[in-house]
Amino acid sequence: MPPAWDERTQLATFLDYVRATARAKCEDVSPEDARKAPLPGSPLMTLCGLISHLRWVEYFWFHVVFLGEEDEGPWTDEDPDREMRIAVGIPLARLLAEYEEQSARYRQLVADHDLDATAKRPVRDGRHVDLRWILFHLIEETARHNGHLDILREMADGRTGY
Repeated sequence: MPPAWDERTQLATFLDYVRATARAKCEDVSPEDARKAPLPGSPLMTLCGLISHLRWVEYFWFHVVFLGEEDEGPWTDEDPDREMRIAVGIPLARLLAEYEEQSARYRQLVADHDLDATAKRPVRDGRHVDLRWILFHLIEETARHNGHLDILREMADGRTGY
C-alpha cells in the first residue's frame, strides 16, 4: 500500500471496498434466505432486492446521469422500486455476478474520466454534478445499504461480522 493515495485512488478504493462488503454479506446464504423480507412493512427489503438496487443505482448514476444515456432501468413511474421487486425471481448468484461485471466496467469508466468531468444530465435540483460527486454519493449509498444487508443477514441465519 502506498504511503499516500491520490484522490481518484481513494475514491475508487472506497467504492470497491463497500461493493466487496455488500457481496461478502451475501456469501453462502441460502436461496430462500436471500429472498426473505423479514422486516415488518418492508416487503422489498431482501438480500436479492438490495443487491439488485445497488446494481441499478450505479447504472443510473454512471449511464443516465453522468454519460447522459437513455434510462433503460427496470423502474417505472408506477413502480419506482421495481428493481427490488423483480429481484426475488432472480437467483442471488446471478445478481451478484451482474453486479461484479458491471462494477468492472464502471472502474474503467472512472479511470477514463477526470474527476472534474461534469455529468451530462442534471440531478433533481437542476445542478450538473461532477464525477467526484457521483463517486462520493455511490460510496454513501452502498455503505448505507450495507447496514441493511447486515440486519437482513443476521435475521436470516444469525451470521454477523462481515
